[in-house]
Amino acid sequence: AMTSRTFLKRTRAGAVVKVVREHYLREDIPCGAAACRLCPPRPAGPGLGLEAQPSGAASSLCPGPHYLLPDTNLLLHQIDILEDPVIKNVIVLQTVLQEVRNRSAPVYKRIRDVIGNPEKHFYSFTNEHHRETYVEQKRGETSNDRNDRAIRVAVNWYNEHLKKIQDEEKIQVIFLTNDRTNKEKALEEGITAYTCEEYIKSLIANPDLVDRLACVSDEGKEIESGKIIFPEHIPLSKLQQGIKSGVYLQGTYRASRDNYLEATVWVHGDAEEIKEIIIQGLKHLNRAVHEDIVAVELLAKDEWAAPSAVVLQDDGQNEDDIENEEEKENILKTSINKDMRRPTGKVVGIIKRNWRPFCGMLSKSQIKEARRHLFTPADRRIPRIRIETRQADTLEGQRIIVAIDGWPRNSRYPNGHFVKNLGSAGDKETETEVLLLEHDVPHQPFSQGVLSFLPKMPWSITEQDMKYREDLRHLYVCSVDPPGCTDIDDALHYREVENGNIEVGVHIADVSHFIRPGNALDVESAKRGTTVYLCEKRIDMVPELLSSNLCSLRSNVDRLAFSCIWEMNHKAEILKTRFTKSIINSKASLTYAEAQMRIDSATMNDAITTSLRGLNKLAKILKKKRIDNGALTLSSPEVRFHMDSETHDPIDLQTKELKETNSMVEEFMLLANVSVAQKIYDEFPEFALLRKHPAPPPSNYDILVKAAKSKAIIPNLFLFFFFPSFQNLEIKTDSAKALAESLDKAESPAFPYLNTLLRILTTRCMMQAVYFCSGMDNDFHHYGLASPIYTHFTSPIRRYADIIVHRLLAVAIGADSTYPELTDKHKLADMCKNLNYRHKMAQYAQRASVAFHTQLFFKSKGVVNEDAYILFVRKNAVVVLIPKYGLEGTVFFEEKGKPTPRLDYNNEVPSLTVEDTILRVFDKVKVNIMLDASNIQHQKIRMVLVEPKV
Repeated sequence: AMTSRTFLKRTRAGAVVKVVREHYLREDIPCGAAACRLCPPRPAGPGLGLEAQPSGAASSLCPGPHYLLPDTNLLLHQIDILEDPVIKNVIVLQTVLQEVRNRSAPVYKRIRDVIGNPEKHFYSFTNEHHRETYVEQKRGETSNDRNDRAIRVAVNWYNEHLKKIQDEEKIQVIFLTNDRTNKEKALEEGITAYTCEEYIKSLIANPDLVDRLACVSDEGKEIESGKIIFPEHIPLSKLQQGIKSGVYLQGTYRASRDNYLEATVWVHGDAEEIKEIIIQGLKHLNRAVHEDIVAVELLAKDEWAAPSAVVLQDDGQNEDDIENEEEKENILKTSINKDMRRPTGKVVGIIKRNWRPFCGMLSKSQIKEARRHLFTPADRRIPRIRIETRQADTLEGQRIIVAIDGWPRNSRYPNGHFVKNLGSAGDKETETEVLLLEHDVPHQPFSQGVLSFLPKMPWSITEQDMKYREDLRHLYVCSVDPPGCTDIDDALHYREVENGNIEVGVHIADVSHFIRPGNALDVESAKRGTTVYLCEKRIDMVPELLSSNLCSLRSNVDRLAFSCIWEMNHKAEILKTRFTKSIINSKASLTYAEAQMRIDSATMNDAITTSLRGLNKLAKILKKKRIDNGALTLSSPEVRFHMDSETHDPIDLQTKELKETNSMVEEFMLLANVSVAQKIYDEFPEFALLRKHPAPPPSNYDILVKAAKSKAIIPNLFLFFFFPSFQNLEIKTDSAKALAESLDKAESPAFPYLNTLLRILTTRCMMQAVYFCSGMDNDFHHYGLASPIYTHFTSPIRRYADIIVHRLLAVAIGADSTYPELTDKHKLADMCKNLNYRHKMAQYAQRASVAFHTQLFFKSKGVVNEDAYILFVRKNAVVVLIPKYGLEGTVFFEEKGKPTPRLDYNNEVPSLTVEDTILRVFDKVKVNIMLDASNIQHQKIRMVLVEPKV
């Protein structure tokens, strides 16, 4: 049978057309109940369908066997409940699934996973194509009302249908809805209907489930203390009109880590003159949460504010302490320098909430027997969340996950519900889990679907593999890596050719041979985007069989590689470049130290050692050329931990020392990346995946210039070199070169560490390097490397970008075939966006891991006294760097319960006068370092100034 649906649609040109769609209705769609003999058998697919004897939790409301059928809003808001193992035998209607898909992609993915889980017995019923459950939209009926009616029709059909099954006990279908009108209509039609809360509270054996209920304001759950705190949010349709007409600006809301009463909104759209807007004060922040997309109205110019240099944490315990907030807001408004004012606005509405489940800890209410408690997220940018739970005692001191449900106008904090307990705070496993969740690092074990695309063991190279490949097993290839490295991406060779020139090869693991476009393994690797290295854990981008075995270029085994081979003269000038897929057999896998030892050894003269010496000589020439070209060598204090082999606790910290061989490998990797970038761009100008590093805007250098100025011990010569580079930052290549040269000349015999500090500070001025698609951008320059073009080719085991680059290069040399997504620049641009996000998150996760291990280290040390240097000066604090540990921390001069010293902050020569002591950037000081565990969730390294005494 067939019916047709007619609707009106406006075309791009603005004309209204009538669209008629054919809609097929069938009679052979199964109901999904295992005991049903009336329906055709269920087609094979994910999940097992509904049980004949529904198991699941016993309900005091409906003791008999039953299936549940939720409506759309229930599924959207209560997905945490539906995911709970207790809830089984649920019918998900097509009407509901379609609406969920349109309204929330994350929830849609979650419900699809639940339907696919055989233990849950969820069944998706195609009610829109079943002859007896399809309903036509009536005249004057909204599509919302039509969908509600369709759901009730399906519930009725199920109940009638299940009565016909000749079984001892009749199975009933229970309709779950939180919508009052829909529930009333259902009851009138004789349907058994409950709200989610009524049903969940009837599951006597599972009282904990109640904690996972989302607070939905629809149910009169608003907090009664009716004082309105926040202005109303303007509805979406009005916001969109306002954005079109320019009354409001749309942007991404970024809360401040340091000050909970301040945020910035990054305005969307390149055409806007205003790029970011400051928001200050509770009412102006108006219930926006970090990463939400919001609409902002600018304030009148005389109400504009300056970014505050005050550090304010939300530590109020009391809900109604709004007066306290107003007092704090007045602190923000004092002492605004007219020149420092920036565009300031207020949030008038929310365009899209970007809430995720948040990790954190429960701050138990002081009131006895209380059910409402505040949850403090680990991320300081997220407000506290009020949740209802009966398990407060067991959850104290645990890391838990909580989801936000809503934020009413009369509530100081948003409402939410408990999702999951992760384990004890401070416990290494738990903290690692929190760290991965908070940085959105995909870290679940690889699924069977992904693993099924791995090669079958035992693996060996076949005739087929040798197609389009050169056999380079005879070459003296070796790899040089950090100690303990199992994912060896790259190897090198060096040999002299008959004509007196030199042949150098960089051989990279041929990962794209094993990961084929579009299969589950490829999709998962693309999603992960990068391997994440934590202090004692590696979250692989590709499964271990590839990362540590088949794609790892270990010594004395045949491995597939992608090779970049140059012919050079002795001045390291490239005469010829060629690329080929190959098969290699590495003769040695060395550590940086072992390679260095061989180079320096007076007695060793074997083939590998002579190759290393040759490579090292060329690398030095390449490096000099690069630096003459204006490449920057910047310093970052990297720290490694020595772990106790038994407890895996950090026992010693050391700052990484770099050997000549580190630099040797790096030079050839950079060269290979540049050569490959040029090749894929020449071949595919529209869709080469490249990497660029934008030049920083001149204002980024302010802190550096001021810091250099404030140091009297820096000879004036230094300033003379420094300033030209700031006047003409427009000439891009010059500026990097001028900066590099001025940094080289900034030496002071009286202060040897100065140069490192300047380089660390320069690093802070830099922009992030990003991946981009060549057809979508016209600025390719890499500022830090001073190269006109660059990409990533040399680490395909741990970076997905390199896999794409391998595929492009393979197509360019005819060694592999192309596929549609590879040559779609919009798809590539989207992929770059994900890769940039994953790389940034991996970097933050790594820093957080180092911070956590640093805390463990100081936990066992007690108080440590060390030399430090001041990096930045704030209004009430200084930020210092401790070279010995590569550790950075803040020394506060205002402490709770102690008299505040007299503070005088000077922004021009960044300095802070505490009582009578002047502290300037780069001053050498002594600090005491200890672990402050007073706040178990935000344990932090506390630093106190010992010298000079203040």
